[in-house]
Amino acid sequence: MFDKIVIANRGEIALRILRACRELGVKVVAVHSEADRDLKHVRLADESVCIGPAASVDSYLNIPAIISAAEVTDAEAIHPGYGFLSENADFSEKVKQSGFVFIGPNAETIRMMGDKISAKNAMLAAGIPCVPGNNDPLSDDNKKNLKLAQEIGYPVIIKAAGGGGGRGMRTVHTEAALLNAIAMTKAEAGTAFGNPTVYMEKFLEDPRHIEFQVMADSHGNAIHLGERDCSMQRRHQKVVEEAPAPGITEEQRKAIGERCAKACVDIGYLGAGTFEFLYEKGEFYFIEMNTRVQVEHPVTEMVTGFDIVKEQLRIAAGERLSITQDKVKIQGHAIECRLNAEDPRTFMPCPGTIDQFHMPGGPGIRCETHIYNGYKVPPYYDSMIGKLIAHGEDRNSAIARMNTALSEIIIDGIKTNIPLQHDIMNDSAFAAGGQNIHYLEKKLGIY
Repeated sequence: MFDKIVIANRGEIALRILRACRELGVKVVAVHSEADRDLKHVRLADESVCIGPAASVDSYLNIPAIISAAEVTDAEAIHPGYGFLSENADFSEKVKQSGFVFIGPNAETIRMMGDKISAKNAMLAAGIPCVPGNNDPLSDDNKKNLKLAQEIGYPVIIKAAGGGGGRGMRTVHTEAALLNAIAMTKAEAGTAFGNPTVYMEKFLEDPRHIEFQVMADSHGNAIHLGERDCSMQRRHQKVVEEAPAPGITEEQRKAIGERCAKACVDIGYLGAGTFEFLYEKGEFYFIEMNTRVQVEHPVTEMVTGFDIVKEQLRIAAGERLSITQDKVKIQGHAIECRLNAEDPRTFMPCPGTIDQFHMPGGPGIRCETHIYNGYKVPPYYDSMIGKLIAHGEDRNSAIARMNTALSEIIIDGIKTNIPLQHDIMNDSAFAAGGQNIHYLEKKLGIY
């Protein structure tokens, strides 16, 4: 195991990684921006290094500064968390070239999965079902593109090969709109991702978003930890996540999960990862792979009793997976509500000072947050300030416990989305389970 690592992130995920390191006896170096000197994990770390001004581009996205911090503190490895540089192949490569261990997959794998076309082709080769469509970049041949759309069948969706986070996508319902949509998506992709390549797929109209958690070591072993349902979304951003996914059978879980684990072995994957699928009419369709730990990893931990972050550290240190697939058992149900510093109606970010914070408790409740009384939520970063997780013997129990926890939690001084989360937990359609990815946005139209 490592003696010391750098946590190249901030907020609740940085604190989560620090806690895993404490359990493994690993020292922690916290890197932070000038605006984040008072973050909880910075206060608790063995060492801390300021890597730049508040702006992310000058701090958390500053590769030379982060590597320098590892050098001056004699760290051995760097954990990127999620967001920021976590899926940046150049960062992974430069960390390795500088003599450190990147706690995550190698640069080649990140690049392969970061390009949606190469990722899709890799998954098809591994026997994983994908959304019907073309597996090559769209050309400038208008006639060919029009014919392709006819063969796939409208509606279709034009996607940027290097896109992500809900950006670089355009849905097309008619032939008359196709060519303009392709041109606009290419231009947007070139500007946003530095890669104008786009491709075409069938647009699924009522899918759910279901993802499988995987872990793989450097010894040719890989397992899956079951699935999560992340269909409660707003503008492609997840709001509520749960595990297991309502209505997914053990047979489906085994069939898709084992294919995901096999794909990890086929592509030489290393560490924690997530295969994301659209699920419609009983069929799974691969859309992308996230080559990092997910925001919603706690729900999987709650139903499996498996510590994903500690396993990331063990795998990066060269150890074998600590369990085999037959030891993975799904017990009960877990739900996660993301807590954001934002107006619950307008969704405008709401930075400011937290006058009072009270963390909820009780059986099955877990609260992942870096905030505390007097903490100042900065305006420079994502508005998420924590996650509330509830575990119960079944889904109804988990919802009931979440409702109680949302009633107990106190965050005064700023606005949060707690009222929205309360509304979702008390929504009859959510209680029934199995809603599609458009449900919450339709609900918010009258919220």
